[in-house]
Amino acid sequence: MVTSAQIRAARALLNWTVRDLAVHAGVHRNTITRAETDATGPGHATASIRAALESAGVEFISENGGGAGVRLRKNQGTL
Repeated sequence: MVTSAQIRAARALLNWTVRDLAVHAGVHRNTITRAETDATGPGHATASIRAALESAGVEFISENGGGAGVRLRKNQGTL
């Protein structure tokens, strides 16, 4: 499950506005705001948001002792 903090952090890593993420995820910008403030639970919109962020290169890190987080995927094939 993706947390609201992870969504905010992922958007910041990409330097995307709420509107940018809404366009990439195919949802209304109010949906992004609700997801980032825990005003909505998991569902289709959250899955679309996660998919958009992952396709842009974000990796979601699960809570394995160090807490949940995000990072940018390393480029494959570059030196």
